[in-house]
Amino acid sequence: MGEKVLLSSGNHEIYRDGDTVIKVYRKGFPKSEVLREAMYQSLAEELGILVPKVLGVTELEDGQLGLLSQYVEGKTLAQLMRENPDKKEEYLKKMVELQVELSSKEGPLIPDLKVKMDCQIKQLKGLNDITRFEIMTKLNGMPDHRKLCHGELYPENIIVNEKGWYVLDWIHAANGNVSADVARTYLLLALEDKEMAETYLSLFCARTRTEKAYVQGWLPLVAAAQLTKKRKKEAELLESLINICDID
Repeated sequence: MGEKVLLSSGNHEIYRDGDTVIKVYRKGFPKSEVLREAMYQSLAEELGILVPKVLGVTELEDGQLGLLSQYVEGKTLAQLMRENPDKKEEYLKKMVELQVELSSKEGPLIPDLKVKMDCQIKQLKGLNDITRFEIMTKLNGMPDHRKLCHGELYPENIIVNEKGWYVLDWIHAANGNVSADVARTYLLLALEDKEMAETYLSLFCARTRTEKAYVQGWLPLVAAAQLTKKRKKEAELLESLINICDID
């Protein structure tokens, strides 16, 4: 399979084999999703974004699918933050710049974020009709943009080396409103460090002259969409945010 397991999660394991990384998806993971991730990552590369170069998709002997990509030397931004806590705000400022850079592009063949969120929220089980109506009404009223959104931009998905900042894990990419993407980043940061999440939000809003309340308006919408992924670690925070949806 490979020389070293780099990461293990519910949906996949990542192995290194020399200069190649293979992301092996759990058995039964949809082939269309694997191919979609390979395409989105390749499109990001074509847009001039630093990403590990996609080398191909393969089927293993046991039927599992693997995404082959270039191994990128370096440390994750999360590692750097742990090793250099005094530089955390500096790193967050650079991460804001990265998110702004991504949002300056539009990805061809990448889905519309609001359409994607609409589908996710409609599929969400356990949501009463009134709350679902409020969330859908709020989502439909949000401005339509066509900016590249990563969908899961946070320190674990960024590798830093002397060439720059490489962005990993493109399966959730969409074209849409960057404030929705920032709301997702905020949620991911808040799971580990609420203060860091607030700092990131403040830095982004100052950099882009965006009202903080505007980004916060996306939080219950993004939270509802994310609940469909059934990640136990996120469930409590996401459910609490859904209840603050305001359609006024």
